[in-house]
Amino acid sequence: MPLALLALAIGAFGIGTTEFVIMGVLPQVADDFGVSIPTAGWLVSGYALGVVIGAPLLTVLGTRVSRKKMLMFLMGLFIVGNALSAAAPSFGLMLIGRVIASLAHGAFFGIGSVVAADLVAPEKKASAISLMFMGLTVANIVGVPGGTYIGQVAGWRLTFTLVAALGVIGLLGVAKLVPEQGKPRAGNVRAEFAAFRNVQVWLAMAMTVLGYGGVFAAITYITPMMTRVAGYTEGAVTWLLVLFGVGMFLGNLLGGKFADRALMPMLFTTLAALAAVLLLFTATAHNKVLAAITLTLIGALGFATVPPLQKWVLDQASAAPTLASAANIGAFNLGNALAAWLGGVVIAGGLGYTSPNWVGALLSGTALLLSFLAAFLDRRTRRASDSVTAGSPHPQAQPTSTPIGH
Repeated sequence: MPLALLALAIGAFGIGTTEFVIMGVLPQVADDFGVSIPTAGWLVSGYALGVVIGAPLLTVLGTRVSRKKMLMFLMGLFIVGNALSAAAPSFGLMLIGRVIASLAHGAFFGIGSVVAADLVAPEKKASAISLMFMGLTVANIVGVPGGTYIGQVAGWRLTFTLVAALGVIGLLGVAKLVPEQGKPRAGNVRAEFAAFRNVQVWLAMAMTVLGYGGVFAAITYITPMMTRVAGYTEGAVTWLLVLFGVGMFLGNLLGGKFADRALMPMLFTTLAALAAVLLLFTATAHNKVLAAITLTLIGALGFATVPPLQKWVLDQASAAPTLASAANIGAFNLGNALAAWLGGVVIAGGLGYTSPNWVGALLSGTALLLSFLAAFLDRRTRRASDSVTAGSPHPQAQPTSTPIGH
């Protein structure tokens, strides 16, 4: 695999750390600014919304420059946002810093996925994407618990200062290692938006929202689930999240490897298994050992869906993949927000701290049904394309996408 993937992984590590480490230092931030925990929670929500908005917006704005230059600009935004968060004299300015940093998130992963896929042979594209996302999974093993510990011992401002420093390393890595690939193919906004005429792109994003959203339905409420149901102490939650991160790391590698061999069968398997394990979590959450094992499996199965979902979007929007790829990253965060809200609804309704697992299983199961539909439409389109090609005296390349309304 090209060394340029290491630079992308470093950027992903920094982005993954800043996204999740705020959850570990939220009480300290709330105390320093004199706000309530729910108010401080806007630092999480604001980040997620920034990703959803920033992914398509910055990707569109970047269609007239090379992908390498856009990646460098995005890492610059990331550095500025985290530096502002570290030095913010007020809660409002820290929230602005979080939003600035979040704007880089979706576009970086979206454009980075296209760059990673273009660096390797077609049969290795999903593996290349998974190696870039490896930085995000490693962040949940090392960056988040490490940043949380530093924040608790030396102050949360140092945590965000170090995250900004990670951004500097990522920026230098992109500048040094990522090759120039020219401007995005088609080079204009209209071509990028044309990819959304393909119903498969919308199906892929719906699968992303629901499939990975199922994971966040459970993980958002993992602290009360592990402390009040499984019986762990609050101090043990950090290491339970490390297990979840280890599962993410392994799932990401396996997802990329097997998606290159058989993409849709891999997606069917992981979504079905994820729905089943989430359902099982309602029972295993009552036992410490089984809860830890199940949490690791949720991380593995949840992130095993990421490389195949991202590659499916790239395949279906191959003529102009940059915007669709970035929009799909936004879909991950939209799913996170939706699942977290639904999980809170069922808990508030008196169904207990394990009830979000039922929500997650339902979401992932629905994503599985959508994947069956996507595979059916893809086979039908390919058969129609083969029939037209076979009957034409002057065979031409036929589209492999399924336009909306057809």
